[in-house]
Amino acid sequence: MKFTVKHEIRNRIRVHLAKKRLSFREADTIEYYLKSFDGILDVRVYERTADVAVYFDCDRSRIIEIIKEFSFERTEVPERGFEYSGRELSAKYYDRIVTTAILHFGKRIILPFSLRRIADTVKAVKYIWRGVKTLGNRHLQVEVLDALAISSAVLTKDYQTASNVMFLLKIGDTLEEWTHKRSVDDLARRMSLNIDKVWLLTESGEVQVDASTVECGDRVVVRMGNMIPFDGEVDSGEAMVNQASMTGESTAVRKCVGMSAFAGTVVSEGDLTIKVTQTEGCGRFDKIVRMIEESEKMKSALESKAERIADKLVPYTLMAAGLTWAISRNVTKAVSVLMVDYSCALKMAMPISVLSAIKEASEYGITVKGGKFLEAVADADTIVFDKTGTITKAQPTVVRVVSFNDETEDELLRQAACLEEHFPHSVARAVVDAAFEKGLLHEEMHTNVEYIVAHGIASEINGEKAVIGSYHFLFEDEGVCIPEGKKELFDSLPDEYSHLYFAKNGSLCACILIEDPLRTEARDVVNRLRQQGFRHIVMMTGDSERTAAKIAAEAGITEYYAEVLPEDKANYVEKAKACGHSVIMVGDGINDSPALAASDAGIAISDGAEIARQIADITIGSDNLNGIVVLKEISTLLMKRIRFNYRTIVGFNTALIGLGIAGVLPPATSATLHNGSTVALGLRSMTNLLPEEKCTSK
Repeated sequence: MKFTVKHEIRNRIRVHLAKKRLSFREADTIEYYLKSFDGILDVRVYERTADVAVYFDCDRSRIIEIIKEFSFERTEVPERGFEYSGRELSAKYYDRIVTTAILHFGKRIILPFSLRRIADTVKAVKYIWRGVKTLGNRHLQVEVLDALAISSAVLTKDYQTASNVMFLLKIGDTLEEWTHKRSVDDLARRMSLNIDKVWLLTESGEVQVDASTVECGDRVVVRMGNMIPFDGEVDSGEAMVNQASMTGESTAVRKCVGMSAFAGTVVSEGDLTIKVTQTEGCGRFDKIVRMIEESEKMKSALESKAERIADKLVPYTLMAAGLTWAISRNVTKAVSVLMVDYSCALKMAMPISVLSAIKEASEYGITVKGGKFLEAVADADTIVFDKTGTITKAQPTVVRVVSFNDETEDELLRQAACLEEHFPHSVARAVVDAAFEKGLLHEEMHTNVEYIVAHGIASEINGEKAVIGSYHFLFEDEGVCIPEGKKELFDSLPDEYSHLYFAKNGSLCACILIEDPLRTEARDVVNRLRQQGFRHIVMMTGDSERTAAKIAAEAGITEYYAEVLPEDKANYVEKAKACGHSVIMVGDGINDSPALAASDAGIAISDGAEIARQIADITIGSDNLNGIVVLKEISTLLMKRIRFNYRTIVGFNTALIGLGIAGVLPPATSATLHNGSTVALGLRSMTNLLPEEKCTSK
């Protein structure tokens, strides 16, 4: 690709491609291409000028080579990338705002006064009718003030003021709609399905295939804790399905043969075989958008309070205008008061602030399902961490397989991987990856597998009952015995590793030693969270006391609980809330789901179990826990911005009303200052909360 370097500073370069303009599809293509390389932190493509700004933390020459090698023809972008792009949406609203401004100011230059007067009068009818309809619905809201202000200006023949008010109202409405739509769509894209592999049921058994190869009529198997990838009909099996993402239902729904199943819902208990009826284009994205727009979860308590106050202040503004006219008999002064209201600014700035914060969080790989949860994070003083895959690395590894029978270590690993590959947990992935690295093929050799939450897996292999899981599950629940003569070997198992036990027919066959090291950033994150105001930082795990103590000490966590069950985590959260604490729960597994649901704000790790992500209110990237620190900072700054907006709106507009009553400001000036300040505050609310230097390091 031919290009020229237009501008560059440290870790940022802006280039101009050898084109006059880029199409939306071309802009999305080059953005997708550049973001696929390590070392490139962020990419901004300007399709109108064919410019590309690249933020990077690698060698400049490498960036130049990457851009040189780019080709629109050779770069393949998943169709989902184009489908979910917000570039065309932003361009549409930008054009709408520019067109509105050109028509408004161009009208003054081109049209004579008589025609402008007719045009403004006709346009005023729309706003007056909106106010009449509001009154007809027995509501006294800002639309009534707008209608009275515009009609008063027209009746007093102040057409310029009427025109300015309508222009600013239209710009404000467009900006609010644009920001809301963009933020909601970005959030919906984050919440949309991202399923690459599915289990396809064939004549020879279950086969893992790319989701893109599945066609209507195929049958896919979905087990407990996994997301249903396509719309379809239950072909066999019975399960409880969490449909909150589609219907908002808080409780799981029973699904059995013949019933419909929806893409994006999660099997919370049981197994299903789904006959696929729709693959792509089944409206999942639109469903999610509607769910977000209709959900009361989008509103924080401060946001809802501001909206209630905004509606309550409308009658007082109307009363002030009436009293001004009754006392002074001056229509101009009364109209000046009508030109100013609190409701418009409050109702515009608050939602935009929240949605922009959600959008900013998504740029750091953080998905937030509503402003309510940002407020909960800002207020939180207690944070509870799961251990495996959360405090420790998301990718634990198998160090060794210790055999307790005559079978080889590789054969035992192969059988364990065959069971574990069906379930979404970091330890299960470690077993499967270890078998893959050794080239151990593990075709289906078992009967139906059953996942016991926080314990393990039970099935049959070649007619023998097979169980794999924790010490508690095998030795206490299942009564597994250590083979004769192997007690010394069992007692000598190294303590520095997590132990995964595998048994058949009630006899221990193997212990898989799992290295589950602390995340490199964990201790620093814990310290920074303390600095941000968390008084209680807790770790809870189902692992052994010795492992829990070791990890907690390394992470700098003084309060920890070992060998806990899912209900123990949830009970701890409930008790902490009952004592007046605001609690955040961070986890990644099915066993964390009850605690995630019980907390004020549940945070799931992005590559954890689907049911955890479904129940959680917030999802962060799996590669770094620093996302929690960033989330806390964004949340705190958002609450400060909302309070600042509230004080500014009330103070500034009260001053305008006072100056209007005193006759200092004419209606046109009051309208311009009021609407101008509303738009300015809305634009300010769209800006990022974190400083630019942090954006380039994300």
